[in-house]
Amino acid sequence: MSEWTWEWEDYDPAGEQLRESLCTLGNGYFATRGAVPECRAGLVHCPGTYVAGCYNRLESTVAGRQVVNEDLVNLPNWLFLRFRVRPAGGPWAAWFTPDTHPVLDHQHTLDLRRATLTRTFRHRVDGVGVLGVEQTRLVHMGDPHLAAMRTAFTADGWSGEIEIESGLDGDVINGNVHRYRALERRQLTGVRTGFQEPSTVWLSCRTSSSGIQVATAARTVVTGPSPVIRELHPTHRRAVQRLVIPLVPGRPVAVEKTIALHTSRDTAISDPLGAAIDRAATAAGFSLLLDSHAAAWERLWRRAELQVPGWAGRVLRLHLFHLLQTLSPHTADLDVGVPARGLHGEAYRGHVFWDELFVLPYLNLHFPEVSRALLDYRYRRLPRACRAAAEAGRAGAMYPWQSGSDGREESQEWHLNPHSGRWLPDHSRLQHHVGSAIAYNIWQYCEATGDKEYLHTKGAEMLVQIARFWADLAAYDPATDHYRIRGVVGPDEYHDAYPEAARPGLDDNAYTNVTAAWVLVRALDLLRRLPAWRRDELRDRVRLDAGEPPKWDEISRRLLVPFHQGVISQFEGYGDLAELDWDAYRARYDSIRRLDRILEAEGDTVNRYQASKQADVLMLGHLFSPPELGQLFARLGYDVDDEVWRRTVDHYLRRTSHGSTLSGLVHGLVLARARRAEAWQYVQEALEADVADIQGGTTGEGIHLGAMAGTLDLVQRGLTGLETREDALRFDPVPLPALSEYGFSLRYRGHWGVGVRRRSGQLEIRVPDSEESPLRVVLADRAVTVAPGETCTLVVPTS
Repeated sequence: MSEWTWEWEDYDPAGEQLRESLCTLGNGYFATRGAVPECRAGLVHCPGTYVAGCYNRLESTVAGRQVVNEDLVNLPNWLFLRFRVRPAGGPWAAWFTPDTHPVLDHQHTLDLRRATLTRTFRHRVDGVGVLGVEQTRLVHMGDPHLAAMRTAFTADGWSGEIEIESGLDGDVINGNVHRYRALERRQLTGVRTGFQEPSTVWLSCRTSSSGIQVATAARTVVTGPSPVIRELHPTHRRAVQRLVIPLVPGRPVAVEKTIALHTSRDTAISDPLGAAIDRAATAAGFSLLLDSHAAAWERLWRRAELQVPGWAGRVLRLHLFHLLQTLSPHTADLDVGVPARGLHGEAYRGHVFWDELFVLPYLNLHFPEVSRALLDYRYRRLPRACRAAAEAGRAGAMYPWQSGSDGREESQEWHLNPHSGRWLPDHSRLQHHVGSAIAYNIWQYCEATGDKEYLHTKGAEMLVQIARFWADLAAYDPATDHYRIRGVVGPDEYHDAYPEAARPGLDDNAYTNVTAAWVLVRALDLLRRLPAWRRDELRDRVRLDAGEPPKWDEISRRLLVPFHQGVISQFEGYGDLAELDWDAYRARYDSIRRLDRILEAEGDTVNRYQASKQADVLMLGHLFSPPELGQLFARLGYDVDDEVWRRTVDHYLRRTSHGSTLSGLVHGLVLARARRAEAWQYVQEALEADVADIQGGTTGEGIHLGAMAGTLDLVQRGLTGLETREDALRFDPVPLPALSEYGFSLRYRGHWGVGVRRRSGQLEIRVPDSEESPLRVVLADRAVTVAPGETCTLVVPTS
């Protein structure tokens, strides 16, 4: 099997949801799951198409409660293409589906280099012979509003006719996530259909509450024998073109379907329907579209070059493929955030969480224009975040844990435990650390790109307002002589309250407090860096009082970090919780990744135990290099040396169920930095998370974009120890024997295509020829300057 292709053999209904997610094709504007075109949506198939940022809000009655949810909308199905055959002198067979007809040699091939999905199979025609089918599709990376599919039919040993229906299906719902089935799921209304001779059908509709107009047009043409019947059939919710074509042995018939998709959110159009019809009617034929599509992808692959040998390299390239399909250069023109499950399914309702924390560090060094657009998504919603803080009685900006169209809090107030069937209160909105993630991304983007204009304007406003929120939330406690942040939830998510407590939230979550201190330090640093005129302008714009920065400085030095038994406590009182019998639960259940649901179904609560869903304290080791983390703790008045950190890592390693795909990723990097042999086990788990669907069915509802991008960043920044600060590339390579050889290119400031390669105990830095200044490279024990057109080879530790 090629390092650029993934193949699925035979037809397995039980595995279709997973395969459809992994075979999704997209271009950053929209994506379509890898469903078979002849099957409609149901428990097996989900032919979903999703446009970035296209949300709709519906009210549902669930368990006697009125709930409102905003969802990424499943749009009309453009894939629809079905066929049936009639051998000469015989009747028409039933419409073909793999669920009702046996198939021979069924195979899907995902070609990453050309970004195509090809399906081949043979269908036995009763009593006469075999029909061969080859189907290739693409979602165009050059023109983000186009997609196309070519289906070739070949009769083997028989002749007759084939009837084909190719169309657009507007009778769709959001049905990808079956546990949401109690919710209202029909998002589209006002469906209209029509046709334009000679070969185009169209369908228009709008989202029911957000009022986004959506229009799709499909042109279907035949190469080979001419159709004996060609009819265009617009109906209430479907627009179909019907073709009847003669078949003779060995003479293929090819049907080419080209679609155009527009919404009223698009720029440079006057009418979505008119734009879609015109674009579909004038698009090039399939072969030319394929050529221009492949050329666009080749340009992307050059900017995101990645060379890792073996199985890990294949998986990393698949992860990169799905990242680029969700967040491509087209994203730079959109008002969208980072959807946690990509554009690949409906889990998490397409919402934006903190996953950008794992995504932007990679994009910063390859597609900085995309990173900037994703930060702009947060900036446009800064007023809403400030309003949310004010409504909570706080200063600054309180960003939502889940965000969608307009930046209001989209987190659920209740969630269903599928183990017990009970609806439980959801306190995840108390994860205010999302603000620190946004601040971290602002800083990382500006350090990587040198974009001072952004840092001094939009970035400064967001950073200051997030710092202001933390400073207001932190309350001085005379008993401890420290500032404390109470009533929050950390990244762990299992713990959302103290046992038997009347109110939700925890006090002094270590990750929250340390990152809040970091935000305050960065905001102070930025205010010092700003030109005087810009600092005055910023103070006036956000009404920053002269007394606030000194207060930030004080709080950043005296935020409480709890400890117990010589390790950093996840939160105040964590060490007082009961220990869980991990061996007993592993013996009783196939998987304890969602330990919280298991305990609740038993009438217990995970809040009683020292048990974490995913990395929490250890997230600090993911975000910050050991020296930077040591400096942060020292500023707060704590001596966290290597021994304390190792004890902390060991403590949580034994008490984490890894109920999130992000957990293995973080643990792998933290352990690698601690020079631990167990690191590869967790890195391998992060690589397998979606490919092997280790969470048992979640990948079929959409890939885990943060985990995918995080594995790329693990190679790019984690294993190299790469930091972009003080106008230099800084490296502190981490030895991981299973990933001891790798190479990639990156974009740093004005240098495009800086090559980084590690092999045989050496780190090679290649700077492409240009008119730029020499590049400064810093290692722990030396600093070198590499001029454009030169290559520098450095010896690095291997253990």
